[in-house]
Amino acid sequence: MPDTALLRRLKFRAWHRGTREADFIVGGFFDRYSASWGEAEIAWFEALLEEQDVDVLAWALGSAEVPSHLAGPLMSALRKLDYVEIPH
Repeated sequence: MPDTALLRRLKFRAWHRGTREADFIVGGFFDRYSASWGEAEIAWFEALLEEQDVDVLAWALGSAEVPSHLAGPLMSALRKLDYVEIPH
């Protein structure tokens, strides 16, 4: 079971990226999927959080090639964007 303090810190970082678009993508992704993550998925997400918003957005939107260290099923889930809920 992941450390709840770590998950709270990751959630905060996910929702406070610096751009609203990245907040919705990274934060929404965290909210949708993090409950089922183990250590490997958390490590992947921590690596994603170290990347620049412009890069994360480009990978999510499919306008840039995903680096090999982030490629895989979690990036595929991130690229679906079906978890993004924009408030009106």
